[in-house]
Amino acid sequence: MFLLREPLPEDIDQIHEVARHLDTVNLPNDRRILERILDLSRRSHAGEIDPFDREYLLVLEDTEARRIIGTSMIHAQHGTRRAPHIFFEVLEEERYSETLDRYFVHQCLRIGYNYNGPTEIGGLILLPEYRGHPESLGKLLSYVRFLYIRLHRDKFRDEVLSELLPPLEPDGTSLLWESLGRHFTGLSYQEADRLSKDNKEFIRTLFPQGVIYSCLLPKHVQAVVGQVGPSTRGVEKMLKKIGFAYAHRIDPFDGGPHFLAKTENITLVQNTRTVRVSAVDGTDDGRPQGIVAVERGQAPHFLAIGTRYRPGPGSGDIGLTDAARSALKVQPGDQVALLPL
Repeated sequence: MFLLREPLPEDIDQIHEVARHLDTVNLPNDRRILERILDLSRRSHAGEIDPFDREYLLVLEDTEARRIIGTSMIHAQHGTRRAPHIFFEVLEEERYSETLDRYFVHQCLRIGYNYNGPTEIGGLILLPEYRGHPESLGKLLSYVRFLYIRLHRDKFRDEVLSELLPPLEPDGTSLLWESLGRHFTGLSYQEADRLSKDNKEFIRTLFPQGVIYSCLLPKHVQAVVGQVGPSTRGVEKMLKKIGFAYAHRIDPFDGGPHFLAKTENITLVQNTRTVRVSAVDGTDDGRPQGIVAVERGQAPHFLAIGTRYRPGPGSGDIGLTDAARSALKVQPGDQVALLPL
């Protein structure tokens, strides 16, 4: 059984092990920062802070091995007056000379700021040995976030953002940063990316505020602007399938593309509904599969599993096996959230 839930303080060591695999700005290989992330997540799930300051961390646990094997995150709002969402707009500028009879379309980059930003999904990590699992564990980690957004729709913004990683060098270096950002800040890509998590002042004051013509960059750098890296092509395909589209914006550090969707238009948000549990015996591979979740008054407040279920006589009922009900700590007659897959 694989259980999706909010993390507990005692999970810190295992979450640190997961973070080591990618060392991203959302989930860095830094125990001190991870402890802050876990505390913020705990207070977010408990409703102890303002809704749009909340950052929710979810973990995937292999219950048989008692091991956390993956994570995903939801940032209720990415972009505030204190810490704006910063991006490069990717624009096209047309130029024509009648004298020379020459026509050009130049790709341009222009820094942009959003002080009332969208909800952001991120922090998706699954340990390598669990990738390709028959139960599609990466999909569960990704999709459960949209179920959670539907359950708390008023706590999230009207747009959802996903920032995808571009092609990076083997050592994790960003070609765009080396050709652009480093010249204006004197920082390495890793230094700038990590600093921007808590302090974006240096971007506003040091980055050029006008249009940057990407044709002035080396050809191999131009080629990665707005491109999706090999490790995130599957994520791109999934996002497009459920309602996201390329926003013609990129990350100012690495050039990775930004995908946006109206929250109400995301199919997974639309398809999540509340149902009542009944008991069934055994399993049946012919039954539909879905993510089933429940919220409780004590930590962990949120529990979810990927499971097969028996549709009830009406749209408001589903049958769950003993194992599924035990994992979710529910009884027949209890209400749960269902996202059919």
